[in-house]
Amino acid sequence: TNCLTTAWKLFKNLSEDQQRYEKQLIFEHQAFPKLCQQLLQNSRRMTRGDLVFGLHALVNLGVPQNTLLVQTLLRVCQERLNQLDNRCISVLATALAGMDKDKNVSTLQAGIQLLAEQRIPNIRDIFILQNLMKCVGKDAPVLLKKKFEMAVLKQIDHLTFLNALRVFLALVAMNYCSVPILNACSKKIQENVHDVPFRQLIFILEACHSLQYRNVKLFSALADYVASTAYLWDKRQIILFLSACETLAFQPGELMDIFAEKVTEDPEFLNFRNLLIVLRVYSRLNYVPRRQKHLFFETLHTCLNKYLPQISNTELLKAVYSFCILGSLPHRALDKLLQKDVRDEQLSDDLYKEQKEMMLHCVKTCMELDSPSFRKPEFVLTESFSSSVSVNLTKAREALLELLGDENMFRQNVQLPYKYHIDFEIRMDSARQKVLPAAGTDDHADSSVQRLAFLFLPLSAFCMGTTHPQGKLAMKQRHLNKLGYQVILVPNKKFQEMTNEDAVEFLKGKIYSENAFHCSEDT
Repeated sequence: TNCLTTAWKLFKNLSEDQQRYEKQLIFEHQAFPKLCQQLLQNSRRMTRGDLVFGLHALVNLGVPQNTLLVQTLLRVCQERLNQLDNRCISVLATALAGMDKDKNVSTLQAGIQLLAEQRIPNIRDIFILQNLMKCVGKDAPVLLKKKFEMAVLKQIDHLTFLNALRVFLALVAMNYCSVPILNACSKKIQENVHDVPFRQLIFILEACHSLQYRNVKLFSALADYVASTAYLWDKRQIILFLSACETLAFQPGELMDIFAEKVTEDPEFLNFRNLLIVLRVYSRLNYVPRRQKHLFFETLHTCLNKYLPQISNTELLKAVYSFCILGSLPHRALDKLLQKDVRDEQLSDDLYKEQKEMMLHCVKTCMELDSPSFRKPEFVLTESFSSSVSVNLTKAREALLELLGDENMFRQNVQLPYKYHIDFEIRMDSARQKVLPAAGTDDHADSSVQRLAFLFLPLSAFCMGTTHPQGKLAMKQRHLNKLGYQVILVPNKKFQEMTNEDAVEFLKGKIYSENAFHCSEDT
């Protein structure tokens, strides 16, 4: 066992290529079969420590799971499970976490789960706790997960940086979002952010997404660290980090500025896969670089043009769609996309037909509304749906009624051209001091009439922790402006949390100009 464990300790610090080479040397070495045979013959006479460490080393060295040796050691572990102390259980749990499910593995995991329930109150070592958490996995009963949570919380004041990372991993393995534990782990990680390896940075973000854990302070600390050390990282590493942020809808503005400069300085590193990721990140997070915006877009256009002859029509649509969301029209790519044979293929019957139709509709809308030649129309054809509103807009409707005194002073559920919809429309005089009756003004352009479009939105429509709209919402806002509307975005969750009086005051501050009411600043 000592021989195998030492081999594993040396083996795990090698690169992947070195590991493959060394693994072949180990398996072909004339002493290795003899060593395995000796382990097999002595399996039932080994100490409990040698038993579990031997199994752990064999599994991690890559000895196939279906061999007689590994299956024999698994069966012996079953027979002696009750004799194993907490440390041995922890090592066994780690070995099982890296194995495929089979009869012996499943039996052992079930046994460890029963033992864990009995022993959790007496385990004081977070390292052992997190190993057991990974072993019992996401299928563990909720009550057992809560017991683990309470046990970890008892030791949370002694949490080290490395254990904070391990506990993150264990919670993901259990698919259990314990906010108190995650908050404590996040604090420890922020304090030691300069010690976090790059792969762990990505893992932390992916873990937070998996657990639906939102911690803007943690994400900001990680992003600030990567931005301040961007010169150390390969550009492809930064792409991975930005992609993980995009999955969380978190916008690391400073880092995105730095990366945009790297793209304009050296665009050659952008293969088409990375180009798609960059376009997706910047479009979804609705981020336009503060410096050299036009050069950044020109560089991305040039990169896309280079790949036009070799990419699929679906990839072409994804790239053009992202550009359009950002309000930048890639003309050569658009010409190819709108060729009849390409367009027909996009709409051919497949699993993603509906999504492609939506993307094509957005592209065509952007071509029209974002064109430099577009002028605000003199007439906007609108249509009001039923007078009833959805439950989540009831409070807004009641507040508007109380504020304006009459339901004829606003319109609700308004359908606009280009398949755009607004929750409430209010028309006002040019000074934004007087609301005009909705029925008393026509749809023709009138410089004395201002139109307000209220959109009540879920928090998921904004970048995390901000009221900065994500890409599709930003595109809608931009297009409604082109159609003559001043758009007011309202995070509906926060609006619903207001008292009725506060809701009325909030809407009053949004509707009227700042000098219409002295209280608008306080509102």
